Amino acid sequence: MKVNFNRISVSGNELPNIQKAIESGHLQGDGAFTKICEKALREITKAPAALLTTSGTSSLDMAALLLDLKEGDEFIVPTYTFVSSVNSFVLRGAKPVFCDINPDTLNIDETKIESLVTDRTKLIVPVHYAGVGCEMDSINSVAKKHGLRVVEDAAQGIEAYYRGRHLGTIGDLGALSFHGTKNVTAGECGAVLVNDESLIERANFIREKGTNRIQFIEGKIDKYTWVDYGSSYIPSELVSAFLAAQLEISKELTRARVAAWDKYYARLSALEKRGVIKLAKVPEHCEHNAHIFFLTTESSETTKALAAHLKGRDIAALSHYAPLHACPMAKKLGVGNVSLPVAEKLSQTMLRLPIYSSITLDELDYVCEGVESFFKS
Repeated sequence: MKVNFNRISVSGNELPNIQKAIESGHLQGDGAFTKICEKALREITKAPAALLTTSGTSSLDMAALLLDLKEGDEFIVPTYTFVSSVNSFVLRGAKPVFCDINPDTLNIDETKIESLVTDRTKLIVPVHYAGVGCEMDSINSVAKKHGLRVVEDAAQGIEAYYRGRHLGTIGDLGALSFHGTKNVTAGECGAVLVNDESLIERANFIREKGTNRIQFIEGKIDKYTWVDYGSSYIPSELVSAFLAAQLEISKELTRARVAAWDKYYARLSALEKRGVIKLAKVPEHCEHNAHIFFLTTESSETTKALAAHLKGRDIAALSHYAPLHACPMAKKLGVGNVSLPVAEKLSQTMLRLPIYSSITLDELDYVCEGVESFFKS
């Protein structure tokens, strides 16, 4: 049996939607399907505004522009994250200040954030790893105390919640991703959630190349003009048409993934009790979406050997990020001279197992048998 790391699930309406978009003659963005997606996202997340973008990265780019980050500003971000969590703000001249992570969730360690705040800090960027919420109450408390903004990188967070609030709606701004690897996908697509209502109008300007075209479309002005910074952040209707079909089944996709995650957890808990692996922990006040199922071992050598063992059984199991503070670009920017031991160790000892909405019981059993057989030898 071969078990791929990821496999997309479809509703069946993706191709009919794309056909409708073609027949409409409106292939550029902000058409009927864009509006359908944005309405669905507002209903799912309860955000005041949800603006579709070309990617999760684009959503973070917009956040950096909206918050007017500039040369010399600092932002606090976990070292264990995808590069977009940092690049979007570095491109505006801001300097990343890397924070270590919680070993149970791989989220930013909220207890270490306040010690990193300086008079140059403008922003905290919590990243909700694996669709498990960061400790947002603590993070927002630090932000409020020091007058900081909060941008949630919720790229992995669709249909996931922290104390009943959808990830990406708890800070000032949030970024979602619908990349091909995500639970709900359109290949390349994202959304920015604007929770500070004072930023909504400007977010529309920035998203539409720095123009007030949205006001023209709404009939408020007779022609539009250049009013702000901006770029082309609106996806085509073909992408939106695909995503609209996915959003129709987002809850179904999430339920299936969580069921698979729970089966992994129940089956592999015996190995955790033996002390040969550790499993992720989801806080009781977090409702996760099972974006990732990972385990950790006691050493990088064991993790590499386990990955090779599974590969030999045609099972794709992967590590994840290199801590950003240890990457060449961090050294180039002069921000890599820190020791963040939790992230440094866990990046070497964690392994992600295949998980997707359509994974079968036979595939789950086969993966678990592969892990179990490694620790019998």
